[in-house]
Amino acid sequence: MPTYFQHRVMRRLLIGLSVSLVLIVLAFAFFNAWITLIGLIVITPLLWFSFSYERRFFEDTEQYISTLSYRVKRVGEEALMEMPVGILLFNDDFFVEWANPYLTSFADGGTMIGRSLYDVADALVPVVKKEGHTDETVSWQGRIFRVIHKQEERLLYLFDVTEQTEIEQRYKADRTVLSVIFLDNYDDLTQGMDDSARSNINSSVTSLLNKWANDHQIYVKRISSDRFMAVMNERILKELEQEKFTILDGIREKTSKQNVPLTLSIGIGSGTENLPELGAQAQSSLDLALGRGGDQVAIKQQNGKVKFYGGKTNPMEKRTRVRARVISHALRELIVGSDKVIVMGHRRPDMDAVGAAIGIRKIAQMNHKEGYVALNFAEIDNSVKRLMEEIKGKPELYSQMITPEEALEIATEDTLLVIVDTHKPSLVIEERLLDKIEKVVVIDHHRRGEEFIETPLLVYMEPYASSTAELVTELLDYQPKNEKITMLEATALLAGIIVDTKSFTMRTGSRTFDAASYLRTQGADTVLVQQFLREDVTTYLERARLVETVEFYKHGMAIAAGEEDKIHDSVIIAQAADTLLSMEDVAASFVVAMREENVVGISARSLGTVNVQLIMERLGGGGHLTNSATQLYDTTIEEAVEQLKVAISEHVEGSSDEQ
Repeated sequence: MPTYFQHRVMRRLLIGLSVSLVLIVLAFAFFNAWITLIGLIVITPLLWFSFSYERRFFEDTEQYISTLSYRVKRVGEEALMEMPVGILLFNDDFFVEWANPYLTSFADGGTMIGRSLYDVADALVPVVKKEGHTDETVSWQGRIFRVIHKQEERLLYLFDVTEQTEIEQRYKADRTVLSVIFLDNYDDLTQGMDDSARSNINSSVTSLLNKWANDHQIYVKRISSDRFMAVMNERILKELEQEKFTILDGIREKTSKQNVPLTLSIGIGSGTENLPELGAQAQSSLDLALGRGGDQVAIKQQNGKVKFYGGKTNPMEKRTRVRARVISHALRELIVGSDKVIVMGHRRPDMDAVGAAIGIRKIAQMNHKEGYVALNFAEIDNSVKRLMEEIKGKPELYSQMITPEEALEIATEDTLLVIVDTHKPSLVIEERLLDKIEKVVVIDHHRRGEEFIETPLLVYMEPYASSTAELVTELLDYQPKNEKITMLEATALLAGIIVDTKSFTMRTGSRTFDAASYLRTQGADTVLVQQFLREDVTTYLERARLVETVEFYKHGMAIAAGEEDKIHDSVIIAQAADTLLSMEDVAASFVVAMREENVVGISARSLGTVNVQLIMERLGGGGHLTNSATQLYDTTIEEAVEQLKVAISEHVEGSSDEQ
């Protein structure tokens, strides 16, 4: 049977032939009547056949269209009722007006019409409440659906993507993860050992790592005396995160029993299929872990974010005088090659930041270069104010204390900018100086965080040091002796050490006492230090009122909170946290108070059993294992306390998103 399209071709041929014959007959009509008559006799049946064929063509066309319309309608009805796509109509009150059988099969009770979405599909409620056209994925009735919401029609389309999602998850779980495992202090500890003792340590560490690797199906290969390479996948990495990398504790406890305090650091690269990029991420993560003191895991992801685990112990004192001498000479060369030196600490500088800045200014003077300390005099605490009052009596020194605006004016392309007591661009006194000055040096004693000053010429970060003032004091000892450090400069540095060590009770090593001894020989006045650090009755009562609000959250976590309309100085908040820490049964203390309008400050302290640095990093801050802080913007005290409690719970109870 000819098809519809064959009919169309035949119809065109008949019409063309009929028209041609008519034209021929008309042409001969002028010459011969008989020819015309014969032509008409021939053409008449042809015209009749053409007319009949044309009528049958229209009938076939109508039938074809009718059949096609019916089939399309039938397919539409079947698609609406039988295709594996959920369709749901609802009214303004979120009651279901209609749902196709496929979607109804997922509903409890066998029907959805006339029931509220809150009852039959509460997972869809957040989707329908959003304005405009939305396309997102939700979990409902044990399946995963891609939901398209058309607001004007109050219509939902649901596509079951459970299998697709499972395939994607399996693909992500099988992606390769590279890691570099480093024995932090292996060389230092084994340097004086005999072959037998070194072999025992190697055997213990290797057996522990191999057992850990076998338990988790990780491939581990030793590539040097203090370095291993490990290969795993994302699924295994997630398991390790959930257990918080117990291998760190295992190595530490095993070696400590042998009187060899060996620790482990692991750098991990994940989130990409590019193997060279994974390797670079792993090495960068390891550098970050070591920069924070070691004994921890750093996981650098493709989006730039870093997760940290471990860091439960105070870092051992690993820096050497050789490194201090090398850094001091490198700093001297940078100063000599510059026209002037500008020193800047963090916002609201404490005595450590100011003392270290004064010390660096002295190093510039020893090398016959002008040195300036950038300070925002409106943001200094009472102890620094007292120091500034004392410095006013020394015009030569006081003239070098300048505002950030003055620093911007005198800065040139040959100026050297030294950042002390911080490494985060967002925390410096004047961030515009970082943009203007290319030659930057960073000197800090805090553990390195994600945020870091870009491309510094020299970095001296020692989380093992008690304070930045201690680091600067050691650098001073290797500078030219043509300029003797003055009593006031030595006193400022000693005050910085005393403040950060809580009078030599926290984070104090042998090098701390060496630095303090050196400063005393240079004339540092301990009585003057006490005068700088003394407090008045008002400050004491303000701190006491903060302590009075304490509540115990869990596991010995003490939280104190200030009033919403009361702004407290950062020093008072920190002192309140120190006071709480001295109380019985307090493992860690947190003080939450307003620092300024729309800014809430949190100061955290611990005795070492709780890593408050990790808790503060969850809230955007940082610091040390036992001493840390953060600032929250555009929030209330109550909201800040709730965020703090969530961060504490996640840290204590464990979370795969630990950062």
